[in-house]
This record gives sequence, structure tokens and C-alpha cells, in this order.
Amino acid sequence: MKKTLALVAVVIIVVAAIWYTNGAEAEARLEYRFVNVDIGNLESVVASTGKLNAVTTVQVGTQVSGIVNKIYVDFNDKVRRGQVIARIDTTLLVSSVEDARATLNRNQAQLDFSEVEFNRIKGLHDKQFATEVEMNQAKYNLDLAKATIVSSRISLERAVRNLSYATIVSPIDGVVVERNVDEGQTVAASLNTPQLFLIANDLARMEILASVDESDIGLILKDQDARFTVQAYDNATFVGRVRQVRLQSAIQENVVTYTAVVDVDNSDGRLRPGMTATVEFLIKKVENVFKVPNTALRFRPNEEMMAQMQASAGAESQGAPGGQGGAPGAAPGAAAQGGPGAQGRPQGGPGAQGAQGGGGFPGQGGRPAGGASNRGTLWYLDATGAIKMARVTTGITDGSQTEISGEGLEEGMQVIAGVSVAEGDGSFSNPFQNQSAGGQRGGFGRGGGF
Repeated sequence: MKKTLALVAVVIIVVAAIWYTNGAEAEARLEYRFVNVDIGNLESVVASTGKLNAVTTVQVGTQVSGIVNKIYVDFNDKVRRGQVIARIDTTLLVSSVEDARATLNRNQAQLDFSEVEFNRIKGLHDKQFATEVEMNQAKYNLDLAKATIVSSRISLERAVRNLSYATIVSPIDGVVVERNVDEGQTVAASLNTPQLFLIANDLARMEILASVDESDIGLILKDQDARFTVQAYDNATFVGRVRQVRLQSAIQENVVTYTAVVDVDNSDGRLRPGMTATVEFLIKKVENVFKVPNTALRFRPNEEMMAQMQASAGAESQGAPGGQGGAPGAAPGAAAQGGPGAQGRPQGGPGAQGAQGGGGFPGQGGRPAGGASNRGTLWYLDATGAIKMARVTTGITDGSQTEISGEGLEEGMQVIAGVSVAEGDGSFSNPFQNQSAGGQRGGFGRGGGF
């Protein structure tokens, strides 16, 4: 009797253990993260950075050396064309002018003497009282005096011109952006002309020299709209228009870029030369279209989801074997060998990166493996809670959301963007740790995590 009671107790314990284990496993459930399909506007843009500059700037220098005697303008001063903005000490320059003028007078006297002497010798030569040698010498002296006069006049003109260069005037109407000298400073104009001032023509109209990557430069066209922001005004967005796409390239750290010139209206004067602009070139815009966060297009089902789909498909097909090519009703391309998301799945199986043949689960970026680049897959739960998928055609993207189109889409429709597995004890499995050789258990889907 005691043996019978003991045997019954053991059976009860075993049954309870089996029931508890099965119950705990049954309590494990999938926790989904959903995002909505919305209707709205989308813009496709190319992002870049550049510097704000005045459209026309002139470097004002000096062609003569000397001490800066007087400065008449300062930073941000408006100037007119021909306005005197600085003077260089003229003491030595005036002396050069006087010396050149004295040399001219001396050579003029020599010329007058040579002309008189030539006329005298010529008269004697005509009466045969002077030799041919004397005649040639007199003619040579006259020609030499004439050439010396020409040289002296040029020297005087040069000295006068250098004296005028001591007065620095503005070549254009504009604003003084830079002033690089102070009164009393010595400037030396030898091989390189020193820059005294930098004058911008008109700051009411500026330009951005934006560096665009070679992979995007083909999308940038003349007269294309652009918008940009600057750090000085966090909540302000400015607009511009592409004026020029330059052919010249630049290579920095093995990256090839091209320069796009964007015209900017600065009538309010808020923008300043040298500001860093973050530019977005508007490539395409669509309105009132279905759009979904990119995480939903990147999401792929994990093992637990595929197990539920295969179980549902198996029940509907009355237990049809799935060992050859997948159970009827399962997702296209779902092979029986190596479950979905498994590391060792055969090439062409669900979710395999670079898989060949259409119908595989979508690869990264929401594109079907081996399929067209504008195709994607969304996963959702139907009215009964069963996992379903919808094929969609993708359009433009703004980097966070993508335009989609297809049958059965509705505004507010919830699609899966991530999934985790809730264990029986209420905890969640680690989505980044391999729980089995088959793949990541409880993960948020490859590319479908937060």
C-alpha cells in the first residue's frame, strides 16, 4: 500500500512538473513595437555644408612702400567708389617726383644745345667747311638728347603715379570687411602686394560655396531650390537657389567633392560672411502620399514570429509537410531547412543577405533580396492576431520616412517595427545575445531595432 502511494505521489510530481514547464513555455509571448502608416508630404534632399561669402569681394592693397600715415575707415564702414580710405607717407615719393622733374629739365637743356649745335654743323657742312664725321657726331648728339628727354618724361610720370598710389581709394561701392593695417605701420610692396583692406560689394546678396559629394552631384542642377540653416539662428530657415555647379573637383581625405554655388538674399542683413551653412538641396517633393518610418521597412521577423506563421500555415493546410520548400500558405521563400533568421540558412532562404531569387524576405533597407530596389515588405497583425505581410512599392525618402504605395494600405495602419520575447517570468530575452544556433532569439529584427 505504501509503495502504491509513493508511486502515485511520484506520478503526480512528474505530471505537475511537465504541466508547469509547458505552462511556462506557453506563457512566453511576443511583444511588438508598432509604427503607423501616415498620409503626408515628403521631400527628398541632398545635404551639404558650406561657407557664406559676399558675391564680390576686392582686396585693396598698395603698389608703393612706406609708412601708413592715415586711415579713414574701419570695420563695417560703408564706402563709395573713389573714396579715400588711407594714405601712405609721401615724403620720399615727393622727393622722387622733384628729382625726376629736375632730370627732365637738365635733359631738356641738353636737347636745346644739341639742336643748336646740329644746325651750326649742318650749315658748315653745306658750305663744305665741316667734315662728314663732325656732321654725324652732331646728328648723334641730337638724337641721343631726344631719346633722353623721352626717358626723363617717363620717369617723371612714374614718380607722379607712385605719388598718387600713396592715396588709397576704394575701387567699388561696398562695406569694409577686413582692415589689416594700423596708422604708423610700415608696408613693403615688393614681390607681393600687401592687403590693406577687404571690401565686399553688397552684403544684401550673398552666396554659399557648398561642397557636394561626387555621389550626389548629379542630382544638383542650376536654378534648383535650396534651404539652409546657420548656427547663429537656430529656429530660422533661409532659402536660396543654385546659380552654378562648378566642374572643378577637390579631393580631401580621398573624398571627391564639387562646389555648388547657391545665391542667397540677405536684405535683412542677418547673415554674415564666413558663417557655416548647413544646406539641403531639394531634389523631389511629393504631397498626400502614404509614408512609413524606415524602421518598418528594415524589420524582418525573428524565429518566434516565423514559428507562429508556419504553425498557422500548417494548421490551415492540415499538417502538410514543410520539409520540401516550405509549408503552403507560409510567406514566399520560407524554406523549412534553417528557420527564418537562422545563421546557417541556405542561400536564397528567408532573410539571407544577398540571397538570389525573388520572394525572399526583405533585406536591409526594406528591399526584397534579389528583387527590385523600389520594393519593400511590411509586417502587421490581422484582426485575429495572426502575422501577415504586405508587399509595397517604395518611393522617395527623407532619411527617416519613406513613401510607400500598394494594396490594402490605410492611414493609421499599424505595422511592426520591432519585436521582443516576453518570458514566462515576465522578463524579456536579450535581443543582442544568441539564444541558440538558429539565430537571435527575441531580437528586434535585423535592422528593425530601436
